[in-house]
Amino acid sequence: MNIEPQLSATTTVNHVLVWLRADLRVSDNTALNRAIASGLPVIAAYIATPMQWYQHYVSGRQIDLIERRLHVIKQQLHDINIPLLILEGDDFAVATDIIINVCQQYQISAVYCNRQHAWNEKQRDRAVEQALLAQDKQWHCSDDFCALPPGSVVTKQQQMYKVFTPYRNAWLTQFLMHNYQPVTNSDTVTPSAQCADLLAGNIDASCNIQTFNYTKQDSVLWPVDEGAIQQRLQMFCETKAEYYQQQRDFPAIDGTSCLSPYLAIGALSARQCLSALLQTLPQCVEINKDNGAFVWLSEVVWREFYNHLLDSDERLSKNQPFQLYTDNVRWLENSDHVHAWQQGQTGFPLVDAAMRQLATTGWMHNRLRMITASFLTKDMLCDWRIGEQWFMQQLIDGELASNNGGWQWAASTGTDAQPYFRVFNPTTQSERFDPNGEFIRQWLPELKSVPDKYIHAPSLWSGFGSVNYPLPIVDHKQMRLLAIERYKQAKTEYDNQREA
Repeated sequence: MNIEPQLSATTTVNHVLVWLRADLRVSDNTALNRAIASGLPVIAAYIATPMQWYQHYVSGRQIDLIERRLHVIKQQLHDINIPLLILEGDDFAVATDIIINVCQQYQISAVYCNRQHAWNEKQRDRAVEQALLAQDKQWHCSDDFCALPPGSVVTKQQQMYKVFTPYRNAWLTQFLMHNYQPVTNSDTVTPSAQCADLLAGNIDASCNIQTFNYTKQDSVLWPVDEGAIQQRLQMFCETKAEYYQQQRDFPAIDGTSCLSPYLAIGALSARQCLSALLQTLPQCVEINKDNGAFVWLSEVVWREFYNHLLDSDERLSKNQPFQLYTDNVRWLENSDHVHAWQQGQTGFPLVDAAMRQLATTGWMHNRLRMITASFLTKDMLCDWRIGEQWFMQQLIDGELASNNGGWQWAASTGTDAQPYFRVFNPTTQSERFDPNGEFIRQWLPELKSVPDKYIHAPSLWSGFGSVNYPLPIVDHKQMRLLAIERYKQAKTEYDNQREA
């Protein structure tokens, strides 16, 4: 790499700072593009906040994925003459001091970043912005996490959509009207003497982050180099997307994209995913529920929907349900049942196989996320927030908007959620989506000897006594009726309170 400092080391040179957060990529990064376009030398920074991660239940696997990805980003930025500073503070409260100190140390005149949509992140950014403006420094915060920015897809009354299908239709109309293609600024960045010094000693520096209060978990199943990530995206679009509708609900089939961890940390952008899909299968924008490419595009739009909701309604960042009446649901408190669910020991094979997949890999198939969440909230009548927290603590792709949205959908507490009287039957779901028990046997080796006829309800098999597997912890029929009754009572109580 050719590094030619802009001026001598004794000359004061202004720099701009690009503050990386959930956008760990060099390509199609709006904040980075804008920083490069400033024409000034660019310094990048990433601030690790272990205590904040602990408070937000970020999984050890996701932290490991972030650390590994930072090594890649550091090299990529180094190749374009941008040093990356890995900084650390307990939580968001110290972000302001860290940014101000960096600005003073390196004569930063402007800070560029990409907007985050959760309430705590918004509060952090407001504090940093105010501190920068007080020192006559510029603050440039761009919309980047979604393909279409929050607030851009609204009803005729300028309100956020509460139902997904009309939102998706409006989203598609807007998406097709504008150019939302990935953009990478390829301008040459000329380093200052300070940047050159940082670059000279920067590349071999450690990216390790103090994993405060965490048990280290390996994310090695997920490659982090650029080529591997882009290849995974391209291979999905070329070989799986067309059949996504037929295969996506069967966990024994490798039919999903498995790109969610990269979207969560920003190693991939939604624009990159949509662009690759459009280039390979342009019919993906045609509304057709039998078209696999359209169905996968709709999953990307679900992610947009939940992030737009998160941005517009701070309750979703504060452990509050979207449907207010559901705050009156009287949940059962049974710690033994919760522990059995967490450990994959409920006596319902597909639920248990899914939970063990989660514990082992940090990832779970989407159909199984719905089944396990429905089981916790309806068959166990357990507060959905307990499940939401456990998933965040385990998932390598944990991301507040999608995780919260999925749990509130399953618990019938969210917007456009599953109606409370529709309760998944875990045995029927197992028979439908893992008919031969292939996925079950993969994760529950103790059931390998159980005949196919009984694999979905092994306790009915005459040889069950020889199997080291628990009896069902609940009676589905009874719990379904109880759950429906509790939700009805909650609705009646809420309506009476409003009328009083």
